[in-house]
Amino acid sequence: MKAIIPVAGAGTKLRPHTYTQPKALIPLAGRTILSIIVDQLRDAGVNEFIFIVGYLGEKIQDYVKETYPDITAHFVYQQERHGVGHAIQLTEEIVQNDEVYIVLGDTICEYDVKAVLEFPGSVLCVKRVDDPRNFGVAEMDEDHSIAKVVEKPQIPKSNMALVGIYKIKETHWLFDCLRNNYTNNVTSRGEFSITDAIDCMIQKGAKFHAFKVQNWFDCGRKETLLASNATLLKKFGGKVSEDHDFENTIIVPPVSIAKGCVIKNSIIGPNVAIGEKTNIKYSIIKNSIISSFATLYDIVLDSSLIGSDTAVRGESRSLNIGDNTEINLGES
Repeated sequence: MKAIIPVAGAGTKLRPHTYTQPKALIPLAGRTILSIIVDQLRDAGVNEFIFIVGYLGEKIQDYVKETYPDITAHFVYQQERHGVGHAIQLTEEIVQNDEVYIVLGDTICEYDVKAVLEFPGSVLCVKRVDDPRNFGVAEMDEDHSIAKVVEKPQIPKSNMALVGIYKIKETHWLFDCLRNNYTNNVTSRGEFSITDAIDCMIQKGAKFHAFKVQNWFDCGRKETLLASNATLLKKFGGKVSEDHDFENTIIVPPVSIAKGCVIKNSIIGPNVAIGEKTNIKYSIIKNSIISSFATLYDIVLDSSLIGSDTAVRGESRSLNIGDNTEINLGES
């Protein structure tokens, strides 16, 4: 079994943060999006990973090598982004005939990973949604077998969305279909999708079982990322590193505060995640994500996403600030 994690996307919906940081490395509830995915799979017994990198790919490679020295990690570079299907096709030489477990790099779900791994056939993970038009959609039979999948249909025949987790046994059919779609320019909204390749596999006779995930956390936009951060903090509890310097500070859980932070004369929480070596003084922070090496002074923040190496001082705002920025909101 080889896990494939595509993380080559530019994350345009999370700019300005993704100008300097890959979306997969944005902090979430005291961790990163990528670490949550890798930890889930590693804890279930997967030890070989293929990371499809592109935009800021060297940061992904450095992070994986430093954080997970014990796994077997391959890195495949997607020079031109033509969709997830095209990205998966680039891994064929490494995969060969092994089974694959594909998790999209911004997909965090709560589900039984071992149950999916141990299922004897191929599996697509799904979740019921109110409006499935922006997702791949699975049309299911009563026995949870999948009859058809369609990428972002205008008139969906099902409200079961594909969440971006795929376990595939028949990898020879997968790569045959990916090549066929690429050769014949079979695209959805201008991209080669994995959904179209899976539907091709179904037409060839491949059997897929639908596995319903319990929760699906959206990490694609600022608002949904903050909501996911709050949900995960409430669900799993925050963690405050013992390596810190707090003075006259009130902590309102749940919060996650990384090591080396200096916080004085402030109120932190609820639903706040703070990265390493951040300095906060005379401030009130709630419902926000603050990246590492930030400096906040005399400010009230709510529902804000603050990048690394950022300095902010002033008055109450709701902000979306990228890395390497200095802002003084107190100036006239």
